[in-house]
Amino acid sequence: MNQDQPNSLAPGYFDDVYRANTDPWQFASSPYEREKYVATLGALSRPNYARAFEIGSSIGVMTAQLATRCGYLLSVDVSEAALAQARQRCAALPQVELKKMQVPNEFPAGEFDLILVSEVGYYLSPADLARAADQMLAALPTGGQLLLVHWTPVVPDYPQTGDEVHDFFLAKAQPGGALRHLAGQRHDKYRLDLLEKN
Repeated sequence: MNQDQPNSLAPGYFDDVYRANTDPWQFASSPYEREKYVATLGALSRPNYARAFEIGSSIGVMTAQLATRCGYLLSVDVSEAALAQARQRCAALPQVELKKMQVPNEFPAGEFDLILVSEVGYYLSPADLARAADQMLAALPTGGQLLLVHWTPVVPDYPQTGDEVHDFFLAKAQPGGALRHLAGQRHDKYRLDLLEKN
């Protein structure tokens, strides 16, 4: 764990990033990202989910693709600049609701049968990740699924690594735990884990 960055990254960090570059992580143009989106959707074990929650919409590239599998998809982000792009990209998708929200300080009401945490867990401090995990587990009904997708190389600015995020949730999938591990994939620079609530 990176002791130099014990706090979660603040919304202002992302506002600055999007001010400097409208697609800072090349979500819309990178072959790496395209392959990862295919793998992410391919990792889902069900063809459709009635109510899904995506933490971290960014500019909505993954949101638009995930929406094709969802009756309703709530996607949130801390950056209004990112959400403005996501709203344009998802304008023709009535099942998508986009909101500015900072998890775990804010969390939506209701249950979701899928929660996607893709490339956002490592922005949270260990304490905030633990709070968010409790909220997610409370929002998942029995059989509800949690899909984690994260870049694994170390990024000095980030409070945690992708591996630390996944290992934290996998610890809850031990015998007798709140979750069970359905599937996992490790790629060159990222990993996916699909879990289901017991």
